[in-house]
Amino acid sequence: MKRKVLLHYLVLFLFITISTSLSAQQTMQIRGRVVDAQTKETLVGVFVSVKGSTGGTSTNAQGEFTIAAAKNSTLLVKLIGYNTKEVAAADQMEVALEPMVSELNSVVVIGYGSVKRKDVTTAISTVSTEDLDKRPIVNVAQAIQGRAAGVAVVQPNGAPGAEMAIRVRGTTSYNGSNDPLYVVDGVPVDNIRFLSPNDIASLQILKDASSAAIYGSRAANGVVLITTKAGNTGQAKISLNTQVTHNVVDNAFKVLNTAQYRDLQNEIGMISLPMGLKDQTDWFNEAFRTGRIESYQLSITDGTEKLKYFISGGYLKEKGTLDAAFFKRYNFRANVDNQIRKWLKLNANINYADYASNGIITGTGANRGGVVLSTVNTPTYAPIWDPFNENQYYNNFYGISNITNPLENMARSKNNVGRENRLLASGSALVTFLPHLNFKSMFTLDRRNAISTTFLDPISTAWGRNQRGEGSDNRNMNTVLTWDNVLTYNTKINKHSIEGMAGSSWTDSKYTNSYINGSNYRNDQIQTLNAANKISWNGTGSGGSDWVINSYFARVMYNFDSKYLLTANVRADGSSKLHPDVRWGYFPSVSAAWRISSESFFGGLKQHVDDLKLRGGWGQTGNQSGIGDYAYLQRYNIIRQPWFETGKEQAVPSISPANLRTKDLTWETTSQANIGLDAAIFKSRLSLTVDYYYKKTTNMLMYITLPEGANSITSMARNEGEMTNKGFEVAIASKNLTGKNLTWNTEFNISFNRNRLDKLATQKIYTTATTSEVVGEDVVRNEPGRPLGGFYGYISDGVNPETGELIYRDLNGDGKTSASDKTYIGDPNPKFTYGMTNSFDYKNFSLSVFIQGTYGNDIFNASRIETEGMYDGKNQTTRVLNRWQVPGQITDVPKANFIIKNSTYFIEDGSYLRLKNVSLSYNFVSNKLKKIGIGKLQPYLSVSNLFTLTKYTGMDPEVNQWGNSGAVQGIDWGTYPHSRSFVVGLNLEF
Repeated sequence: MKRKVLLHYLVLFLFITISTSLSAQQTMQIRGRVVDAQTKETLVGVFVSVKGSTGGTSTNAQGEFTIAAAKNSTLLVKLIGYNTKEVAAADQMEVALEPMVSELNSVVVIGYGSVKRKDVTTAISTVSTEDLDKRPIVNVAQAIQGRAAGVAVVQPNGAPGAEMAIRVRGTTSYNGSNDPLYVVDGVPVDNIRFLSPNDIASLQILKDASSAAIYGSRAANGVVLITTKAGNTGQAKISLNTQVTHNVVDNAFKVLNTAQYRDLQNEIGMISLPMGLKDQTDWFNEAFRTGRIESYQLSITDGTEKLKYFISGGYLKEKGTLDAAFFKRYNFRANVDNQIRKWLKLNANINYADYASNGIITGTGANRGGVVLSTVNTPTYAPIWDPFNENQYYNNFYGISNITNPLENMARSKNNVGRENRLLASGSALVTFLPHLNFKSMFTLDRRNAISTTFLDPISTAWGRNQRGEGSDNRNMNTVLTWDNVLTYNTKINKHSIEGMAGSSWTDSKYTNSYINGSNYRNDQIQTLNAANKISWNGTGSGGSDWVINSYFARVMYNFDSKYLLTANVRADGSSKLHPDVRWGYFPSVSAAWRISSESFFGGLKQHVDDLKLRGGWGQTGNQSGIGDYAYLQRYNIIRQPWFETGKEQAVPSISPANLRTKDLTWETTSQANIGLDAAIFKSRLSLTVDYYYKKTTNMLMYITLPEGANSITSMARNEGEMTNKGFEVAIASKNLTGKNLTWNTEFNISFNRNRLDKLATQKIYTTATTSEVVGEDVVRNEPGRPLGGFYGYISDGVNPETGELIYRDLNGDGKTSASDKTYIGDPNPKFTYGMTNSFDYKNFSLSVFIQGTYGNDIFNASRIETEGMYDGKNQTTRVLNRWQVPGQITDVPKANFIIKNSTYFIEDGSYLRLKNVSLSYNFVSNKLKKIGIGKLQPYLSVSNLFTLTKYTGMDPEVNQWGNSGAVQGIDWGTYPHSRSFVVGLNLEF
């Protein structure tokens, strides 16, 4: 009996021992850390799990993790941007993850979907976002400049918060917009001024019609797809980016001093200056200051396998180099993803921005209040303030009435503020019916409220005294609702992959506005309109409009073993802006690709060529921006009657026709064909993309001039013309050095585009762009057979040594100078544009050098008419010291009071090469920092516009007085110049 009891206890002891041992194996604590295999830096937020289980954990700020697992189990280690690794569990372990180096397997966002880069069949450019937080970027479009082949980006002026002009493969419209369509997180928007560059995760540009046709009537100018940052699984991360920028304009014009100015005025003969005047004021130094940008961006991200969020907020303040100019922006964004069920995923994305700016008067002559030119045209003998009239700017210029000093010109607009707040909120639901079938529905609200107020006091400026002070208040609200529904099916059978997508989109826009103007203020103490004694009876009112677009679209993609690829799209858009008979537009596209490197005949080349793919596509896109909300209807002008006059106390407004009705008005349509080649060689250390395209725009929306007659209507909108753009673009990326301590990467792109206006149906010639009143003639002429925006005038053959006049070439040989001697004298379209970025990494140092430029474009320097024209009492630059003064003198500067015409004398080479940005950063890696929770500490220095190589004599070759116009380019007329920027900043993560 005792033996049985003893045996029983022995068996029980052994069972407990074995069970305890097995339990210990199942629950032992595995400790380890995860590092980057190349840099050996610890990685934060890596997801570690036991293979076959559902749970897991994430590495902390020191890259460490602890997980319960059996000793002989397998761990899965995952992090976005790195290859997933399986490792055997051990007591203490270190896991090294390899970064994903294959660009071919990276995901590219396309319209209503995504695709692996290696399977792209269309022309898509991806813009790197790595250095956005190290550059003084205010507008996201600045990040695109020089970074994408076939995409020309120009900042027409250097004013704070200035809009950018983007051309994807040339200008396609005359009166309509040439801006691309911006799509932010799947939502089409008209501009991206509200968006903080720090919130961007990826940026793709759809350049050809076969990729952009899925957006139909709004995609003729290309599509910029922006994806903002989202939450990630792992430990919560707080990121802070702060930077301070100082902006400097130091390329001042040299102007005549008082003695030189007196000599010039004696020759012109308009005024007689008293003796004893001395130089008092350096107007450039009085007007220009050191500008400043302050930017603070904070973000928080966290998430589990089911719930992820990203929240960010920021503040940006830019003070211009011209004292009165500024731009401010507050921004907030929240992005939440929630996997409610295995079959249901919800997303909420909210973006709010509030921004304000003050645009001073530039891009015009000093006599119109232009600040830049008045720094030259104001004589140096003049003081700033009138010594005899308190608080009034000096304006005694001895009989010359068209001079105002730059500080007075800035004062005319210093109280003007344009403010807008914008709410972009979207919610979506993704329903997965089957592993290969899902449905996504997204609803978006895009609401903009804008207020623009002006105030000019009745004392300090001459114009303000003339008006006895004036003010205005303009308000508008635009609400755009969008509802998208997309059904996607994909399947794979052996080597055959098929994806089908079909969807619908509904967009509704409602716009309202109100405006009020007043004058006759008592003083400058109260600037609101309740202090104005006179409210304009015909400058006050309200208005509104609305439009709707219904759309249906579909796409099919076929992929055979990533060797043969085919994509077909179609979209139908119906717009309320157009007559019901022509309301619907249809925009198809097709593209295909052949991976030559996957063919058996490629043979031995595979050891050198990793990938070789030939692409081709065709498609059609539309442009609706040039069409008014009620384009096809008969509209009328409302003319108010002066009810305060005797006999009109009960009068009602009269009306008059505002347009000639054009019921057949329809979309502009751009058809584009593209052929391209993608190659990766030497283990993907060198990649090459080459594209050739041909774009034909038909039914161009234009306003034709009507002959004068009894009808008061002077123009009408018509589908009037045709235009062609064709070009060639190359993008090269190379990994020059790939050592452990030193890496060097280069990205280069170059683009050639040729533009031609092919046809005008009714009005055969369009002229525009009058600059200085002393000439009073348009300098731009557009007609079939020529590139858009050509400069038209006289050919100047130098200075006549006997008379001092410019010699204008007599082209028709009739012995005199007349309008028939005019010809094309310049082309603002560049022969090519280019950009190159070199990135160096040495241990913890990172250096980026970015150059960008254009070649072969002309600039009409209208500023020189004002600064070298010598036709009135305005001061001039010192170049006129070389003017002709005596018969027989050989010089290239004509005499004072010479006959001024739009001519080659004012045409200059606008080519330039600019060192756009140099950024240097250092990433502190220290266990001490990690112990106190700091995962990243990266101070940086950056310089933008460090130097510019150009023959252009103006302040900046990257200018256009007409801003974003398609018909007019390359005119400099006192335009706000760009500045050199010096940045100090810090990136911090904890």
